Amino acid sequence: MTRTILEITGSDAMHFLQGLISNDINRLDQGLVYTAMLTPQGKYLADFFLMGRDGAIWLDVDSSLATFLTQRLGMYKLRSDVSITETDRKVWRGTGPAPEGALSDPRHPDLGWRLYGDDDGDDGSDFDAIRVAHCIPETGIELTPDSFILEAGFERLNGVDFRKGCYVGQEVTARMKHKTELRKGLSTVAIAGAAPVGTQITTPDGKAAGTLYTQSGGRAIAYLRFDRSVPGMTADTARIDPM
Repeated sequence: MTRTILEITGSDAMHFLQGLISNDINRLDQGLVYTAMLTPQGKYLADFFLMGRDGAIWLDVDSSLATFLTQRLGMYKLRSDVSITETDRKVWRGTGPAPEGALSDPRHPDLGWRLYGDDDGDDGSDFDAIRVAHCIPETGIELTPDSFILEAGFERLNGVDFRKGCYVGQEVTARMKHKTELRKGLSTVAIAGAAPVGTQITTPDGKAAGTLYTQSGGRAIAYLRFDRSVPGMTADTARIDPM
């Protein structure tokens, strides 16, 4: 896990972010806010955590997206009183007793806490096992530029607010919530064997059913067409079954 912490300051920072993110920034007084930034077509660009600290907003994002996200936010800044600065702060995470100053991961209680300071890494917890058990997607693995956040489980992971008002990509996200039934999405499946992340999953009669992702302890996260999610699917030589 390599994370970058951006610091966002300025009198317009709250309003600026509220119009861009999938969650409600007014929840900052309750702890970490997990959220995403989307394209106007409602597709995933980046997911990250926000926190209020010392009169600023700290943004915790996977380092592979930090430069892109800074540039993307800058596109919308225009004349707003907003400054975005990369910091040298780091993230330490764990699932044991939380140290002083740590904040709970809002996605799921089993993901424990995150502490911001001088140390990075984790306490040795098997986070892949936790993610697979609860179908929690990871930046750059299950969460890719062609993702829709509702198919990725963001409602269940406290990453989207349907009452906050407009933001970039909101119309498509709201329509998926209220006017359609999801026909595809991430799901935890049983796996016998193993296959590389990104391997296509096929039905017993050879139809494409989805894509295999993170695997741990006989289970895996898969992106599936729900109408083709049946026992006896395969991914390379591995057997895949719904759970």
